[in-house]
Amino acid sequence: MIGAIAGDVIGSVYEQANIKTKDFPLFQKKCVFTDDTVMALALADAFLHGRDIVENFRRFYSWYPRAGYGNMFKAWALDTSREAYNSYGNGSAMRVTAAAYAFDTAEDVLANAAESAAVTHNHPEGIKGAEAIALATFLARKGHGMDAILNAVIDLSGYDLDFSLDDIRDEYFFDTTCQGSVPQALVAFRESTDFEDAVRSAISIGGDSDTIACMTGSIAEAYYQSVPTDIDQEVRSRLDERLAGVLNLFEERFIR
Repeated sequence: MIGAIAGDVIGSVYEQANIKTKDFPLFQKKCVFTDDTVMALALADAFLHGRDIVENFRRFYSWYPRAGYGNMFKAWALDTSREAYNSYGNGSAMRVTAAAYAFDTAEDVLANAAESAAVTHNHPEGIKGAEAIALATFLARKGHGMDAILNAVIDLSGYDLDFSLDDIRDEYFFDTTCQGSVPQALVAFRESTDFEDAVRSAISIGGDSDTIACMTGSIAEAYYQSVPTDIDQEVRSRLDERLAGVLNLFEERFIR
């Protein structure tokens, strides 16, 4: 869970100021948690306490209304209707990490990932993106090898991962769709050598940097079995008491 949050925090300063290199300061003064972290922890809190996902997303939004949400999500969060808005944006995939830890079979992980996506992102691509990140994180948590993880995700999603980051880095642009960012996050994981390298790789292509790094960080934490202590501590220091409390409780119950 902390891996996804670390990707978000580290990438937060590069979303509007893209870089095309892995050589950058890992933390800057302006690095903050964004909507990626808020919604990831809203879902974790829902699983922890058996809360309604729609109500929990809206409750956490009300606490952090300026965290950087998309306009469609903001309109939904302020509405009283429970109707989803057919989004295929990567918001469904950035917030899904908790599903990979709260459930113990791939079938349950996928079912709950799909449910968490469909309350807003009920377009097939929105659901598929959430399922892909959840499945990859779950299989990594269970100790599967990188090839097995990625092959399972390809079988599930049909994503084309036959490219390298070097192939796309110069031309890659800001794309907040699942189909335009989840495959890139998966390839950043594939090319990584450790957790930090995974996050740096994700950010190095530009685009929706915090969200791509959040998705990559989710898988990388599970695969490498931890987040380096210095990164872990720095990220936690940038959370407020409420969010840190949810994170700590979720880790105590499902991760540690």
